[in-house]
Amino acid sequence: MANLALLSVSNKDGLVPFARALVEKHGYRLLSTGGTARALAGAGLPVTEVSEHTGFPEMMEGRVKTLHPKIHGGLLCRRDKPDHVEAARAHSIDLIDLVVVNLYPFEETVRKPMVTAGEAIEQIDIGGPSMLRSAAKNHADVTVVVDPDDYGAVLDALADGNALSALRRKLAHKVFARTSAYDAAIAQYLGSCGDEDEPDLAALAGFPPSFETRVEKAQDLRYGENPHQKAALYGRFFEVFEQLQGKELSFNNILDITAATYLIGEFEKPTVAILKHTNPCGVASADDLVAAWEQAFATDRQAPFGGIIVVNNTVDAELARKISGIFCEVIIAPHFSEDALELFGKKKNLRLMINRDGVGAESLKDIRSAIGGLLVQDRDQKRLRPADCKVMTKREPTPDEWDAMMFGWRVVKHVKSNAIVYAAAERTLGIGAGQMSRVDSSRIAVWKAGEAGLPLEGSIIASDAFFPFADGLNAAAEAGATAAIQPGGSVRDEEVIAAADERGMTMVFTGVRHFRH
Repeated sequence: MANLALLSVSNKDGLVPFARALVEKHGYRLLSTGGTARALAGAGLPVTEVSEHTGFPEMMEGRVKTLHPKIHGGLLCRRDKPDHVEAARAHSIDLIDLVVVNLYPFEETVRKPMVTAGEAIEQIDIGGPSMLRSAAKNHADVTVVVDPDDYGAVLDALADGNALSALRRKLAHKVFARTSAYDAAIAQYLGSCGDEDEPDLAALAGFPPSFETRVEKAQDLRYGENPHQKAALYGRFFEVFEQLQGKELSFNNILDITAATYLIGEFEKPTVAILKHTNPCGVASADDLVAAWEQAFATDRQAPFGGIIVVNNTVDAELARKISGIFCEVIIAPHFSEDALELFGKKKNLRLMINRDGVGAESLKDIRSAIGGLLVQDRDQKRLRPADCKVMTKREPTPDEWDAMMFGWRVVKHVKSNAIVYAAAERTLGIGAGQMSRVDSSRIAVWKAGEAGLPLEGSIIASDAFFPFADGLNAAAEAGATAAIQPGGSVRDEEVIAAADERGMTMVFTGVRHFRH
């Protein structure tokens, strides 16, 4: 008797051509359910309904249709055990040789706004995972497919029988990875539901008792942070970004691209940010990207070489010509004009990246490795308005100082601690990052501004955490800053406020800290 294939899918992409090849090239009989059976029959393919095969109708609104011995016996029967084969024969169980199942879209359903618990629960697949697990357990005899992308590999392996055994093991591994991730998503959702069985959105975005994540490998990397370290990229990075040209991305490129994308997301006006080792070297907003580039690049004309450039509007030919004057590793934009692509095309190693979809839901969490486990936290997305700040000094900020402080505060949270940013309205003037002393960070920022020939008279200083002593504020005043924005919270706040008043500065407290380790 011809081999039997069971097909039951929610994602019908590529289904009909695959099923046609099974029938016409490999002589399979088709067994199917519901909408999948109708799609196959509509394409003119011979198909038997599962209800006809089992002798039991689909019932309970489709909740029960494949949970039957004639299905699972056909999947789990070991062909090398005579008693298994005899039991199948005695109970008229046809052996099933190939299973194609993809699951109800539970994850997509619960991502929808205002979805109810009832709607979510009906998208919990029971029969699908059961069939997948039965087939994957018996992968020595059964080919199991959970991903439409594997249709081609299965057809190739069927044409070359020697390749089928190895492919079955790989496909079985893929099944258990998929069902594990599926169950983890359901567990997280149900753990978020309150007493009324409706999801508590705060809990859903929070931290469940156990943290489970499973992501597929996107690609192996040439090496990690250094050539002696092996590395790989996992997840949906290449769903968010499209690489148009250039060398393969490195581990460090990916870290820089991530930091750059989070930073540029702070701004709506045309903005350019230049980063090096995940720290911004210069950031500016303007009426157009060329003007923004000139000001961002002016902050530091040395550090950007070999760095990352990110913009939030289309890169046109004029901007491309400006950027081409320096060597950089990666340029990220939502779009590149044809003229810009032609110009950049002369630099074959330059990596051009399109940010296609913005950042996904997973970006709401910051996950880092720690000895013995993981650290998981909400990503720092706190936005600030002048109304959220408290003026602590005798002098109120001017409108220009408010604009500069709001700009500097957006930038400073993306600078490694201890972080200091000197800024004017819509541009950085000097950035000090990653020092053990806040005063040292300020000195570096002042030195950087001096090297760039940018005067700090009338600037503002933004600090990611409080000034522990008045010396940091005094140094800012001596450099020319007239306003300061900082979280506050030091035991010496009164001393720092008094120093600001003595120097005629205005200072506001945000009550929010932006450490970035």
